[in-house]
Amino acid sequence: MKRFLLVLFGASIIQMSSAQSYTWAENTACIFYTNCTKCHFPGGPGPFSLIDYANAFSARFAIRQAILDDYMPPWQPDENYQTYAHERLLTQTEKDIIVGWVDQGGAAGVLANAPTPPSYSATGTQLPSVDFSGGIGYYNNAAATDDYRVFYISTHLGVDQYIESIEMLPGTRSMVHHALVYYEEDTNAIISNDNADPGMGYTNFGGTGLSTSKLIYTWIPGNDPLTYPSGMGVKLPANAFLVVQIHYPQGTTGDIDSNTVINLKFTGGAVREVSLAPVLDFILPGQITPWPLHISPNSTASFVETYTLPSITPLPDSYTILNVQPHMHKVGSSMKVYAVKPGNDTVPLVNLPVWNFKWQGQYSFRQPIVLPEGTVLRAEAVYANTASNINSPNPSLDVWAGESSEEEMMQVYFSFLYALPGDSDIIVDTVTVHSTYMGCQFVGMDDANLYAQFSIYPNPATNILNLSFEQYEVGDVKISLIDLSGKTLIEYLQPSVGIGTFTKTMDVSMLSGGMYHLRIWNGTTLFAKPVVVVR
Repeated sequence: MKRFLLVLFGASIIQMSSAQSYTWAENTACIFYTNCTKCHFPGGPGPFSLIDYANAFSARFAIRQAILDDYMPPWQPDENYQTYAHERLLTQTEKDIIVGWVDQGGAAGVLANAPTPPSYSATGTQLPSVDFSGGIGYYNNAAATDDYRVFYISTHLGVDQYIESIEMLPGTRSMVHHALVYYEEDTNAIISNDNADPGMGYTNFGGTGLSTSKLIYTWIPGNDPLTYPSGMGVKLPANAFLVVQIHYPQGTTGDIDSNTVINLKFTGGAVREVSLAPVLDFILPGQITPWPLHISPNSTASFVETYTLPSITPLPDSYTILNVQPHMHKVGSSMKVYAVKPGNDTVPLVNLPVWNFKWQGQYSFRQPIVLPEGTVLRAEAVYANTASNINSPNPSLDVWAGESSEEEMMQVYFSFLYALPGDSDIIVDTVTVHSTYMGCQFVGMDDANLYAQFSIYPNPATNILNLSFEQYEVGDVKISLIDLSGKTLIEYLQPSVGIGTFTKTMDVSMLSGGMYHLRIWNGTTLFAKPVVVVR
């Protein structure tokens, strides 16, 4: 049935795309440069380059299938559950154009009309300035299978610093699958671990091998630097080591990682310290139900973790959540994380309906989420130790809690700090519409940006919600406000809306406090944005 639906879906795309002829130069180059080439460039971690027409044409059928399967670009969170800064998502228009280009033969078009190709360099920082830069040196990978190699970088910082921005630049991008960056104050223990391994660095799957190491950053291909709002930062103690665990996948034996680098930008003046911790964890009874974490052979299992935000005395009485990072291993199947405020208002945090160990990430909210003390954080996870889960190491064996690849974990990291007034108004990502590489244009782009000047205010709302957007063609407009269960609570239909600015005031006074989805449908394109109602 799934395959049949996929065929129907592909056929529908062909029908929608057939009215327009698509080419590399005039259409797909802009889309690839915007969304794909941070990984798919010569020498990058992607299996082929999308910088030039010849390589894209050769890989066109693999590209088409990856688009239809929603496998690329890699983005696990359910986009209808919560929104995040710097999302890696294709619009439906972009998907239709790519599939249409392949189905029409992958024409080159006039190559002189294509955008100037992007250039990627392992030494090119995206930070406006760098206060510390350190590398691991040159590592020759001798492992025959997947290797999780740990390296340390001496900082020689005489005083505590607070990290405002952090980025990782892989030395050889085609080798580095993902990485975890920690700091460790017990430098002697790290040196001892390193000395015990005859090669450069040492192998450890679950992290650094020390429980005292503090995770500060997760890198996967295509990541932008992690930057905290102004005046906030993660503490880096004086003389602590940066410790980097890098995953070198099977197939990179004999390759040389040419000095992966960590760059830091510190914040000065008055600093609010950001904490990053696995607030939801699986170690002790009471943290996870059922306990212990165990999945029997040839079976599935579900677990729940909860944590109540403690009281803060004397002030403040709330916490500001900046990002969330779920973590499981290869038997993981799905995970949903949300918060339940006092009064039972639910706040969606992240939903990963199909867990993929290879693409786990750290998801920053577009605006910080403020949660009062007494809020219950809750995670629900499903594990599949079955033959149908192709990632399960050995479905015939028990899987217990642990740090190795044959074991399982259930953790949810949060970056958080004590709340101050105005935190929820901070804008982390200013991109409110789909922007493109160097402002490049492509046929069909007008549909993707139909509501480029779309605004909702106030948001959060109490009694009244005002909408304003530009209508670029005559057509019916349908506006729906939907709760998290999918039930439509408010619906408005305006036929034959003319070109120009469209405004609408909606009464939301009858709604309970919580998160809702506002959807606008113009007959051809659906747009959705989250709306918060406060009581």
